[in-house]
Amino acid sequence: MKLNRKWWMYVVECSDGSLYTGITTDIDRRILEHNYGSKGAKYTRSRRPVKLLIQIEKPDHSSALKSEYKLKQLSRKKKLEFIKNINHAK
Repeated sequence: MKLNRKWWMYVVECSDGSLYTGITTDIDRRILEHNYGSKGAKYTRSRRPVKLLIQIEKPDHSSALKSEYKLKQLSRKKKLEFIKNINHAK
């Protein structure tokens, strides 16, 4: 039987100011991996520490991947606008 896990799309800001977008089922674990572990993305390992900017819950893996892909297609300016709008909606 498959567990009905929550999926999250997230964006972190790296120490150099760059943005990294990913998906996970456990935000806390993933941020720790980005900041301290060897399982963090290769991109973030040389840009530590990272700071979580947004996390958006998705119903399943597929929708999380699709959201991640769409966000990655945006320019930096559009990504920051999206993040700002999400944070203002909270």
